[in-house]
Amino acid sequence: HTLLTPHSGTLSSKNYPGTYPNHTACRWRLRAPPGTSLLLAFGDVDLEPSEHCARSSLLLADPQAGTAYGPYCRNAGPTTPLLVTNSSTVTVLFNSTSHRSGRGLLLSYATSQHPGRGEHHPRMQRPIWAVVYCPAGCKDIDGDIWGNPSQGYRDTSVLCKAAVHAGVIADELGGQVTLSREKGITLYESAFANGLHSKRGSLSEKRLIFHKACRLPLPACGDTLEVAAFNASSWWHELDALGQDRAWVAERAALATAGHSWAAKPGSKAAWLELDLGTRRNITGIVTKGSSEQYDYYVTSYRVSSSRDGKNWRPYRGSGGQEDKVFEGNANRHGEVSNAFFPPIVARYIR
Repeated sequence: HTLLTPHSGTLSSKNYPGTYPNHTACRWRLRAPPGTSLLLAFGDVDLEPSEHCARSSLLLADPQAGTAYGPYCRNAGPTTPLLVTNSSTVTVLFNSTSHRSGRGLLLSYATSQHPGRGEHHPRMQRPIWAVVYCPAGCKDIDGDIWGNPSQGYRDTSVLCKAAVHAGVIADELGGQVTLSREKGITLYESAFANGLHSKRGSLSEKRLIFHKACRLPLPACGDTLEVAAFNASSWWHELDALGQDRAWVAERAALATAGHSWAAKPGSKAAWLELDLGTRRNITGIVTKGSSEQYDYYVTSYRVSSSRDGKNWRPYRGSGGQEDKVFEGNANRHGEVSNAFFPPIVARYIR
């Protein structure tokens, strides 16, 4: 679960939340931008107890201030779950000898530019409105989420993990999350979104609603963009049982289309589907689904390119990515899969 970025991050011992290995020596150096200080949140410090933490220990060293915190273990843990340092550099040392138990270490951090505490634990007691800073690397944190972006999430969901699922922050970046607590619902439908699968769950008293930051005069977040025209590299002409031609043309790619969908010509390489939005728009995400026909057709992964003029195309690489981003698609023809764009795409054409 380790993901370290300049402004926030998450780190864990090997095998977490399983038992950490014997004879481990791990070292992480956290470095924030100059002029800022590091805030460390202890998600879990479960090291086998021993006198003076001799068998397993966590030690934090602050070289700028010449101070150290720890050593910590199960019988000598941190006194508070949040440690505020006066340094932009902290070294984390984790050591173990022979032991039999313990989940190990889970630690998140953020800089003083983002003073809201990163929260990885499922239960929250928060007011109606809350603003929380989530560190990078929450996607693989242990714990369940219940619900989906349109319904909201059960209040026992892991908060920052649910925020990634909802598409309000990117796992590789982290970021500020704004949410409200509203009346619960009878059933939380599961959904696959942004590489995470939420669970189907029953009634709870409260649910969490995440709010995306929108910039006017662009359309409100969550609005479905209308497609002016569809195009594709090819399409399948099927001969039905009566010998009649049925075309799986590009226009049938709209999400709510009844019957058969778009399908590329069988055997075609590097097939693409193109959407013309009519004018330049702010595109924050995409939803895909398989065919609603009797065929078990769906796309398992895809790349995205955009264009402002329909001639010059730019591959989507995400925030700071050096390679084209590959999005995880569908695993069956029934469910919808959502993927968010961080940053959003501003374009007229999408492939």
